[in-house]
Amino acid sequence: MSVPAIVLGVFCVFLALLDAFESVVLPRTVQRSIRLRTVFYYFSSVVYVATGRIPKRFKIRQALLVAFAPINFLTLIIAWACLMIIGFTLIHWGFATPLVNPAENGQFASYLYFSGVTFFTLGYGDVVPLQGIGRGLAILEAGLGFGFLALVIGYVPVIYSAFSRREATMLKLDSKAGSEPSALEIVRRHAQAGVMEALIPLLKEWEDFSAQLLESYLSYPILAYYRSQHDDQSWLRSLTAVMDACVLVKTVSTGTDPTSRQLAFQAKSTFVMGRHLLVDLSYVIDATPKTEMASRLTDRQLEHIVTTVKALGLTCEMTPERIQQIRDFVEMYEPYAFGLAEDLIVDLPTWIPAEDMIDNWQTSAWEGAKHF
Repeated sequence: MSVPAIVLGVFCVFLALLDAFESVVLPRTVQRSIRLRTVFYYFSSVVYVATGRIPKRFKIRQALLVAFAPINFLTLIIAWACLMIIGFTLIHWGFATPLVNPAENGQFASYLYFSGVTFFTLGYGDVVPLQGIGRGLAILEAGLGFGFLALVIGYVPVIYSAFSRREATMLKLDSKAGSEPSALEIVRRHAQAGVMEALIPLLKEWEDFSAQLLESYLSYPILAYYRSQHDDQSWLRSLTAVMDACVLVKTVSTGTDPTSRQLAFQAKSTFVMGRHLLVDLSYVIDATPKTEMASRLTDRQLEHIVTTVKALGLTCEMTPERIQQIRDFVEMYEPYAFGLAEDLIVDLPTWIPAEDMIDNWQTSAWEGAKHF
């Protein structure tokens, strides 16, 4: 009997089970800093950052960034399974479990094969334990393996259903903010159509969307790294544009009529939930806020926004107090957006859309954008 091997094996099994439980089953963020998943993500993030340094002109860069999160997710599952198999191998080896073939007794490779076959419940029957301890361990490992596989089968749909809901909400923003969303474009499109009140359900949808992302990302942080179908879109870019729009809407919704008051209230509610998401996710994935970076909203851009908004027939009186209020609101979330953008390797939106911007729905692989 080898006590160190048994202790190490029990530790490996316990570590894998605990990490899988905290990552998949436990619906809250674990505060313990030293975890198997944390260490795994730390080393994989080195690869992610190195990939981000590849120049954007190379298509391999985007392909690797897109594949990173799914591969990372599957590799972590494989790591849990391997750790449990190795753990039971060490336990059998430590107990010197008698096997049906005496020549295989005490052979680490034989115990590793037996542990793998048992964990995946294959049941070949060519390697069988002969005594009570070995048989008990085999039953325990088979039960854990069966439960682990069931857990993984249930885990994968949760991840991809959350991803699908996120993408659907982002795609619906195209017609209201453009494929490269910006705060001014959101307000401009609604003002030109004379339906500023339609911003209320839109901002409400993004308040709910932010709450759903907050719950999903705190439970499954790897979801934040899943990239969108279109290279020029990301959940962070869309959310930041909506939060920019909330600041702008609060500025132009100064009327006393019910619609203006409701719009201003909803803009504040969406802003609060969006900031909550950015702050909490920054803490969970350890994305340090970038307080030293220059704001995306320059004085010249602010002047352009004011001129455009007034031309649309909206009230937008910019007193020094109002300008400072806008700056204060932006400083409440922009450093966190900068930190997350650097960590996730995505671009943040501009406040003002490009003049020649074409939405994704206006183009095709066959016709280009000739109709527009």
